[in-house]
Formats: sequence, C-alpha cells, structure tokens
Amino acid sequence: MTIYLPIAELPVNVFTLLAMGVAVGFISGMFGVGGGFLMTPLLIFLGVSPAVAVASVSTHMAASSFSGALTYWRRGQVDLQLGAVLLAGGLAGTLAGVITFKILRSFGQLDLVIAVAYIVLLGTIGSLMVVEGLGAVIRRRRGVKAPVARPGAHPLFLRLPFKMRFRQSHIYVSVIPVVTISFAIGFLGALMGIGGGFILVPALIYLLRVPTVTSVGTSLLLTLFTMFAAIIMHAVLNQTVDAVLGLVLMIGGTVGAQFGARAGQTLKAENLRLLLGLLVLAVGLRVAWDQIARPADLYSVIIDERTP
Repeated sequence: MTIYLPIAELPVNVFTLLAMGVAVGFISGMFGVGGGFLMTPLLIFLGVSPAVAVASVSTHMAASSFSGALTYWRRGQVDLQLGAVLLAGGLAGTLAGVITFKILRSFGQLDLVIAVAYIVLLGTIGSLMVVEGLGAVIRRRRGVKAPVARPGAHPLFLRLPFKMRFRQSHIYVSVIPVVTISFAIGFLGALMGIGGGFILVPALIYLLRVPTVTSVGTSLLLTLFTMFAAIIMHAVLNQTVDAVLGLVLMIGGTVGAQFGARAGQTLKAENLRLLLGLLVLAVGLRVAWDQIARPADLYSVIIDERTP
C-alpha cells in the first residue's frame, strides 16, 4: 500500500516504513540510542531529502525513546537526577542545532554538511567502540578483570568545581562535563537527526563511569525530551517535519523499542558495547560509500528554495 508524504513530496510503501520503524525501534531499545543515526540514512537512501529526513525522524526517536525509557524506568535503571542535569545542556544544544540547521539550509550546504558529519562522527565513534568492545570480550574470555577507575580519581574531575553526587549512578562529579556532553548531544541531534545515544552512552560509561544499564536508561530519557523539543523547533523554524512520515515511524518505533529493551537486558555489557560499535561503524561506511559511488543520475536539476 502506497502513501504520499506531503512535506517530503514522495510516494512510499507504508509497510516499508513500518518495517524500518520496528527494526530501528528494536535497536533503539536494545542499545539505549535514539536510532536516528540509522533511520536518517535509511530515509535518505529511500529518497527522502536530508532536510526532511533529519527533522521528521525526531518523531520516531521521541516515540521509541519513550517506549524504551518506560521499560528501564520500571526496572529502576534511570537516574532522574543525572537526567535532569543532562537535560539542561541538551535543550540548549538542541536550540543551537536547529538554528545552525536553518543557516546551513539557507546557504544550500545542509546536505553536504550532514553527509560529512555522519562519515566523520560514525566512523570515529564506531571504530573506538569496536576496539574497546573487542578488548573487553577478550579479557572476559581470558578471565582477566578490567581495571575499575572512578571518575573522582581523575585529576581533571578533581579540579573542576560544582561537584554533585548522583546516588543512583554512584558517582560524585562536576556538573560541567555533564552539561557539556549533553549540549553536544543536543546540538548534533538537531543538526544531524540523531538521538545521540550512541555517543552519550559511551560518554557516560567511559568518562563518568556510570553503570552500563543505568547509562542506557538515562540516555533514553534525555533523547525523549531533546527530540520532542527538536520536533517543535524544526516545525516552527524550518517547516521540514513531515507529520505523515513521522506518524508511521512512531508506530513502528514504539512497538520495536519494547522488544529491544527486553532483549538488551539479557546481553552482557561488553557484548552490548561491541554490537553497538559494529552497527555505528557499518552505517558510517555505508554513508561514505554513497559519497564516492557513481550516482545513477549523473545530472539533476535542483530548485533553489530561496528564489521567490
């Protein structure tokens, strides 16, 4: 069954969109990521313009994050205090990202910036996570315990002011790195159409030493609120949110995230990190290939939206 997307100006099969929503929602719930780093490229591959894909995928991430966060909430694996501090920086970053999105679009450079950002960001983060994940799996099979380091023992954390104790996560750390990380997540989320969970989860684990499961649940909570804010800002400032596309993705994402969150509870932490790293790296390589591969149409006509 084919439906027409009014803002994207594209006819698509509704079952294809639902399947994409379920699959990405499952991944979102399992790894504690918004899924935008995967859904946005998939929509672009489907023919949706990058501007509409980035803005509209926020609805899918908000829905799947809500579903996944609810599961972790019921299990007591969400740090509300840490989530509130993250949200302060995340909302500010989201606003900055939407404004930057609007400026780049007005200059006609949005598509290029999104593609390059995906290649650099996903390639770097994915490679680092794969290397660390493989090391953790090898250590576990050899029976070698990884050294445990608390953030308070790091000289950088000791020197920073405005420390706060997060009892749920068992950490005592300055709010400055917490807000800085969340600002970057919000900015990238609004600009690139990613929830930022694939960055936030490793940051919480490796920089702040938050337990893995708590990191996943808290990441989903932050993604929920920042993506909801991004939907409103993109709709008001850029008019690029396709409600029909977003609704179909939301339905699939909500269903998939419930199953993904349950599946994530059964995996070992190091396996979870390794799988996420492989997925992030694979998407980055796919985007890079599209930039160097010979296009099907060598010539195209682009209408400048700035002309009256």
